[in-house]
Amino acid sequence: MKKQVIALAVSAAFAAPVLAQNTVTLYGLVDEGFDYTNNVGGKSLSELQSGYAQGSRWGLKGSEDLGGGLKAIFQLENGFNVNNGKLGQGGLMFGRQAYVGLTNDKYGTVTVGRQYDSLVDYLAQTTANGNWAGYLFSHPYDNDNTDNSFRVNNTVKYASPSFAGFQAGGTYSFSNDTNFANNRQYSIGGQYANGSLLVAAAYLQANNPSSSASGAINNGGDENFLAKRLRVFGGGINYTFGSATAGFVYTNTDITSPLSTTYISGSILPATGTLNALKFQNFEINGKYQITPAFFVGAQYVYTLESYDASSGSAKPKIHSVGLMADYNISKRTDFYVQGAYQKVAGDQTGTALDHAYVPGAADASSTANQLVFRLAIRHKF
Repeated sequence: MKKQVIALAVSAAFAAPVLAQNTVTLYGLVDEGFDYTNNVGGKSLSELQSGYAQGSRWGLKGSEDLGGGLKAIFQLENGFNVNNGKLGQGGLMFGRQAYVGLTNDKYGTVTVGRQYDSLVDYLAQTTANGNWAGYLFSHPYDNDNTDNSFRVNNTVKYASPSFAGFQAGGTYSFSNDTNFANNRQYSIGGQYANGSLLVAAAYLQANNPSSSASGAINNGGDENFLAKRLRVFGGGINYTFGSATAGFVYTNTDITSPLSTTYISGSILPATGTLNALKFQNFEINGKYQITPAFFVGAQYVYTLESYDASSGSAKPKIHSVGLMADYNISKRTDFYVQGAYQKVAGDQTGTALDHAYVPGAADASSTANQLVFRLAIRHKF
């Protein structure tokens, strides 16, 4: 009997260090709430909606120590709708992320699979929507993908380690097509973080996004724009002083030969002629104040200059977006939040659905140039 006990103790002593070098974590988040929209195609709408401040999800991530400072890593992350149990991201099993790779504290990280682009990795954290507010605070139509409306498939990503606060990275997404450039994507970004200061910038280009089923961008309805070319760049800065954080963000989105947008039922194409280009310039100011460790309030204003160029004419509408939010944590993993988002379209008219206000996250566009969405929700993390 003693020999058996000693043998078990010795086995446990040798096994413990091995197990400590390998980790697998199950995690998730459930975000569910009540939304009220004052105008959806001319009528008010009350509904339950899932995943607005953060997308509802569950996932697995892990690492294996390979020695010499090198680790193998993986992450599989699923998105879902709490209301009906359906998969998100066009019905993909792991639509949010699915990758495997290697990481080293000295040389950085290389991963391969379905991942986030550099706009999301670096620039989005300086915006309200990409940091603390979520979907309703996105720039119009999430034209710059700072709210992660699409992920990129077939992607090789590199992220450097931090050098005195500087970090950079990039992605390349293969088209998986005999036409090498058809539905491919590439992006690059970087950030500088030092105490209270965060500065970030990023650039992305996609050629013929969603033009093929096996290409870089093809999320089954989660894309923002279908076009011949999508090009986005921008920069942002956040500064924290005491309990307050203030930010400014500028992004520029150039959409060449747009075909459609998946966000609104009305077509963005003109009644006659061809839409040559659609451009957005977004100017955002945001602020957040941590009243107590458990309670914060935040606000955002976005001024968007839109440029609409069609064979039937051109126009330059202006879009004003305002967002307010309050969040209270009742525990380390559970919080309640309330949000309000308002949008007004002004200036030139395009003669298309773009003249109607559309708050990202609303069921559809307003019948007028104004739209208001109110949300009350609970979020639980595990």
